[in-house]
Amino acid sequence: MKRAPALIWFRDDLRLSDNPALHAAAEGGGPIAALYVLDEDSPGIRPLGGAARWWLAGSLRSLSAHLGQHGVRLLLRRGPAARIVPQLAAELGAERVLFNDRSGAAEGRVDDEITEHLRREGLRVERFCGHLLHAPGTVLTGAGRLPRTFAAFHRACLASPPPGPPLPAPGHLAAAPTDLASEPLESWGLEPERPDWAGGLRLAWRPGEYAAQTRLAGFIEEGLAGYEQGRDFPARPNVSRLSPHLRFGEISPRQMLTAVTYAGDAAPGSDALKFTAELYWREFSHHVLAAMPDMALRNIQSAFDAFPWRECPGELKAWQRGLTGYPIVDAGMRELWQTGWMHNRVRMVVASFLAKHLLIDWRAGEAWFWDTLVDADPASNPANWQWVAGTGLDAAPYFRIFNPVLQGEKFDPRGDYVRRFVPELAGLPAALIHKPWTADAATLRHAGIRLGTTYPLPVVDHAAARERALRALKSTKI
Repeated sequence: MKRAPALIWFRDDLRLSDNPALHAAAEGGGPIAALYVLDEDSPGIRPLGGAARWWLAGSLRSLSAHLGQHGVRLLLRRGPAARIVPQLAAELGAERVLFNDRSGAAEGRVDDEITEHLRREGLRVERFCGHLLHAPGTVLTGAGRLPRTFAAFHRACLASPPPGPPLPAPGHLAAAPTDLASEPLESWGLEPERPDWAGGLRLAWRPGEYAAQTRLAGFIEEGLAGYEQGRDFPARPNVSRLSPHLRFGEISPRQMLTAVTYAGDAAPGSDALKFTAELYWREFSHHVLAAMPDMALRNIQSAFDAFPWRECPGELKAWQRGLTGYPIVDAGMRELWQTGWMHNRVRMVVASFLAKHLLIDWRAGEAWFWDTLVDADPASNPANWQWVAGTGLDAAPYFRIFNPVLQGEKFDPRGDYVRRFVPELAGLPAALIHKPWTADAATLRHAGIRLGTTYPLPVVDHAAARERALRALKSTKI
């Protein structure tokens, strides 16, 4: 007797290995159909920004090729998932629909609606936790609440039953025979054409599961040793650059945790522990999103609702373009524009500069990052911005204001990072490259720099901006 197929619905889990939903479908032994839905229509679901859309196109091509090696065709549909998934399940005559859950409330509502609809129709719906180490709602205080600080959350995670080992990729998938229509990926317009701004992204990245595994192995081999200290220096190789792969689920946090922990056991030290703590910070952000789904729109600490943010389009534009006159800030913003990514230490510096030096609402920065980051994550992006702005859970206090000159001198002491992304300053010596306005005329002339022409003067004086920010904080009585 011919078996009815199982439908695996891919979302932010674009991989074959350690994919609980796919693994369960394969374990069933019957034929499998695969679906991805580009849902930009369901209420509350945030459409991807431009850089993330570019990454998604490459990731879907990779997933389609890997499934194709098993004879499974990835069906692409665009529209509201609550309509498309049940419709496709009916067209296939599927008996089971399997997918991995998501953290967002809007996504959860869609998933619940689909689950209810399919079960009424007599289908089995199987849902899994595939994008986190612990499902939201399972890491709680003794009082049964989400921990309010990362330290408490991390302790609770470590006290919880540990995540199991990663699941292997299925050795064999039986493809469900289907001639159902699949929309051409090119018709979705995920990649820019005119103007084509993605040239730097294509040079910097290769989306897909195989690329993610290669990058993880390379990081463990070349970047993990010295990670705890080296991760703060943007010109050093001690960062994994796995964040976009993780954001789209080309690799799972469980795979990363297992690989890095094993490497740490082989070479004891604090580097692996620091890296795994960063995985748990991402975990914390997703658990916060599940509890506070509008955290990209509102201050988690409501006292900041009265904060006197400034409307200053010119200064916002200077920040976006990397023309603030502070080299470490400008280098970070240009790295972002050119590559779709920014070093984490520099992210903190540029975010602090926007929210505290310029007193521009953190939500303007979060929106810019959402559009320009290939790793723009619905939980991590707003959580990190609220951390820096001082408005979120476990936030850095607002009065902690990064000095961009000192940050540059400390973490880019030779100026290598600035020289790479702000080449007009390349001729300055290291002692001056983070504060070019202090160079004498002869030094500037020798370096080919005309301040205010070839490179801007600072848009704001650091000391004056710091005092202004502290006055604003005091006036708000936070």
